[in-house]
Amino acid sequence: MATSNRNNQRDTPEAVLAEVEKKMGRSVEALRRELNSLRTGRATPSLIENVSVDYYGVPTPLKEIASISAPDARAILVQPWDKQSMREIEKSLMKSEMGFNPSNDGNNITVPIPPLNTERRQELVRLLKRKIEDGKVSIRNVRRDGQDTLRKMERDKVISQDQNRRAQDQLQKSTDSHTKIVDQVGTAKETEIMQV
Repeated sequence: MATSNRNNQRDTPEAVLAEVEKKMGRSVEALRRELNSLRTGRATPSLIENVSVDYYGVPTPLKEIASISAPDARAILVQPWDKQSMREIEKSLMKSEMGFNPSNDGNNITVPIPPLNTERRQELVRLLKRKIEDGKVSIRNVRRDGQDTLRKMERDKVISQDQNRRAQDQLQKSTDSHTKIVDQVGTAKETEIMQV
């Protein structure tokens, strides 16, 4: 009997909606972090810190194997902790979709950040729009999972049809508000990219 009580407390529409809200919030935060890596013409460590480097056969984010700084607005300085990894870091930076052309002086890697031309800005905006759409898909997937859970709860007679309908409405409102946030984040980033 104790098991069904515990399930009833956990299996409420409110609990499902709270979990959905949390997951959608995480999707928005993940998108924000990912958009930080999109170039805007200014050098910042976040542009390259998540570039994946083949570190002794293991794909590793650059920030975990090197110190990254931006001494000025036009260059990023990478100081690997393991000098043996310099070749791989350089190769990974060149292969990244950001179009970098790093130079290696034996101790450090300098990544010049050239000013963005119009063509490159438009390319970045296309990439941005893909990332925004991925963020929206992630939110819709969370909504779908929530809908499935609520429908199953109704089929299992845990909640009534009315409770399900109200929860589904609330779920859609949450989806709409998070999608709107994603659009706002995207618009702000696009403005930043297109700013000359």
